[in-house]
Amino acid sequence: MEPIFCTIIPPHILDKLARNEDQALADPARRTLERDASLRTRRRLETVSAIGPVPAGVPSDHPARTVYDAKHRTELPGKKVRAEGDKASKDLTVNRAYDGLGATFELYLKAYNRQSIDDSGLPLLASVHFDEGYNNAFWNGEQMVFGDGDGEIFNDFTISVDVIGHELTHGVTFHTANLEYFGQSGALNESLSDVFGSLVKQYALQQTADQADWLIGAGLLAPRVTGVALRSMKAPGTAYDDDVLGKDPQPATMDHYVRTGRDNGGVHINSGIPNHAFYLVAESLGGLAWERAGQIWYDTLTGGELATTADFAAFARLTAASAQARYGDGEEYRAVLKAWSQVGVPTNGGGAELPHQTPAPEGAQPPVHG
Repeated sequence: MEPIFCTIIPPHILDKLARNEDQALADPARRTLERDASLRTRRRLETVSAIGPVPAGVPSDHPARTVYDAKHRTELPGKKVRAEGDKASKDLTVNRAYDGLGATFELYLKAYNRQSIDDSGLPLLASVHFDEGYNNAFWNGEQMVFGDGDGEIFNDFTISVDVIGHELTHGVTFHTANLEYFGQSGALNESLSDVFGSLVKQYALQQTADQADWLIGAGLLAPRVTGVALRSMKAPGTAYDDDVLGKDPQPATMDHYVRTGRDNGGVHINSGIPNHAFYLVAESLGGLAWERAGQIWYDTLTGGELATTADFAAFARLTAASAQARYGDGEEYRAVLKAWSQVGVPTNGGGAELPHQTPAPEGAQPPVHG
């Protein structure tokens, strides 16, 4: 298995910010890119030298959360400020991190009978107030880490519970299908994190599919940004249209699939297509999206049939098979077939519309999960 280092802000957004003429915007983005590169390299070296991962906990129906304060430094994890069962902190960022870890644990336990990220009671650790003006949040294979944002483009990264669910779901994917982080399999990796991140938020709010906003990172963009979130599953490509960030590049269908060597083959961009397929299934079935639509996606992720290099068409076929196996030929199965048809991905055994995986061109960015 490859080492995990997953960030929520895609590198193409930070790249664009880092080139801005306004140094108040460019400097934090540049420092964040440099910090991420350093952390990614450290993670790889630790894996090569076989530094042990966080030991599994004891399977339990209760989370084992610990939140630390990095105090704007970069040494992890920092000072322990709230352990499982402790009373709320005076620091709202600490409480949001604690609650977000709990909300993610709760969805996986109550909806899918999964005991933490690895299904073996893995302790959930988080550090807040990481670095100065750090414009990201990440899962490094061992813990969550949250920056405070620069206050200009990004707010505190604990604000959006779906961001926490997104990052922790990279851990679930790592422990199950371990999808390769490039091209269509990488976009599926990203999409699964968006799907379950959104479901964490919906479960916490007890929202039905039609009540949910289907946004990833709502509240994360500072007031000066013209946009509502990082991504929209309901309407990919509409989350932001800003003079600094540019326009949301996500396609909703294969007709607008983006061919690029950047961002590991467009993993944060083309994930809009499977994201939209899930939204369409959930919308069609109605009610609570984590129940039937989410169950189909969870069965597909954890069923053992999903190849590490799966493309969209392979994933689509497996979701159809999962729907049929659990629910028969009823509305769930029909909803899955229709949704993938609407986004232009075949479920009938036909080949994918694009080459499955292609080597990254010279100078392409190394894998960074987000």
